[in-house]
Amino acid sequence: MAAVPALAASLLVAGGCGHASTAGDEPASSRELFAAAYEDIESVYISDVPLGEVVVAGLDDALRDSGHIRVERAGAEIELTRGADTLASFDAPETESPAAWAALTAGVLTASEAHAPDALSDSRARRHGRVFASILDQLDRYSRYSGALEARDNRARRDGFGGIGVRTDSGDAGLEVVSVVEGSPAAKAGIDSGATILAVNGERATGAAAEAALERLRGPVDDTVTITVERAESDRRETLQLARAFVVPRTVSLTMREGVAHLKISGFNRDTAETLRAKIRRAAAETGDRLNGYVLDLRDNPGGLLDEAVDVADLFLREGRIVSTHGRHPDSHQYFDAGGSHVATDAPVVVLVNGGSASAAEIVAAALQDANRALVVGTASYGKGTIQTVLRLPNAGELTLTWARFHAPSGYALSGRGVMPDVCTSRAADGGAGVIRTLRQGNQPIPRTVVQRQVPHDDDARIDALRSHCPARSASRDADLAIAVKLLQDRTLYRRAAGERHALLARKR
Repeated sequence: MAAVPALAASLLVAGGCGHASTAGDEPASSRELFAAAYEDIESVYISDVPLGEVVVAGLDDALRDSGHIRVERAGAEIELTRGADTLASFDAPETESPAAWAALTAGVLTASEAHAPDALSDSRARRHGRVFASILDQLDRYSRYSGALEARDNRARRDGFGGIGVRTDSGDAGLEVVSVVEGSPAAKAGIDSGATILAVNGERATGAAAEAALERLRGPVDDTVTITVERAESDRRETLQLARAFVVPRTVSLTMREGVAHLKISGFNRDTAETLRAKIRRAAAETGDRLNGYVLDLRDNPGGLLDEAVDVADLFLREGRIVSTHGRHPDSHQYFDAGGSHVATDAPVVVLVNGGSASAAEIVAAALQDANRALVVGTASYGKGTIQTVLRLPNAGELTLTWARFHAPSGYALSGRGVMPDVCTSRAADGGAGVIRTLRQGNQPIPRTVVQRQVPHDDDARIDALRSHCPARSASRDADLAIAVKLLQDRTLYRRAAGERHALLARKR
């Protein structure tokens, strides 16, 4: 399998690099923070952008919204104006130097504070966040900035964290437990979905205090947290002391359906592939040679880590290309091939996708489809065919930049286009019976020439025309799963759905 550069990238490349945080307790200065970010944009972003234009436009948007101040280029100067009044002016950098534009950004922010007193009521972190948001809006919708607190939460979602293993919503009485991670401290204590956490470490968990209570549930692994909980089945309250554990949210579930292994993947974090491997082995152990096949359910899966997407596809493939990535940075040209991790039996596979299947989910679907290892059933996927790299900033925040597009094994770029299914359910309105009837009548599903058609990522008209063959739908309907199970139980139907790919798919089994 090809190596991945040392960059953390949703789609994300696992790993990390960044800029050293400021020594001691002093926060990063505006100048060094923006210098680090501008250096990243200059070297990593997928397109070569005019840095000066991007910075001026971003500052103008941010300050116009917060203080009715305009930031505009006037010849060799950058001027701050309000109405007809010039508030300040700066020499425009003569080059695209990140350091020079960072110095200008810091100067503009300082000058704006003198003329927009209301801005001083905001913390410096919020002002930085507003400017970053406006600057990154000039790039693309996936590039973004996260302040230190949000970045910490992002890392926890990607890498895991010390906690008790519950997902909660705020309720009238406290934190309502929505789900419990299998094997977590909460699960071992018998806490189930529907329970309510009333207090954490003696502090109530209601109203405005709910967010702080949620933060207190997290902390160093093995440290103890005290919770007061009311279980769903009774009004009895009890106080429990739980030792926090390293928690990685579960993303894979297995349900056996009439000899079919329904494998639902909700996202791609650091444990997804290994958890899926265990579920596949469990399905084989439970069914033996009676396994009719696998439904790999990627509906409403927003993506996650690139490495995990590659490893998941590798579980079903013996050989061949999984995905390639291409951008402006030399390290963005990557090729990922199946590397001998095949663990699934040769039983047939149906991959379910819909309009909520994005990023890493699309990599898996396209790889198995192009390798003739699976039929894809559902609707056009989201079309989030770009990779973002996450770069640490001096203030412990993160800059997420689009740095590459990924390409299916057959060559097409998924950006905007998405994965086209072999069997379309966009218009299925009768529980899937009409789709099954059409297949039984021998009517071809979406032609292979459409499934693998290459269109430019920036040609909206051609992309729309292609996606109109099977418009995206976001609902995870029971009919889609019923069609998938029926295809796997009826090999004749499966062969008809495969059409011209029948011989190739048959050899895969």
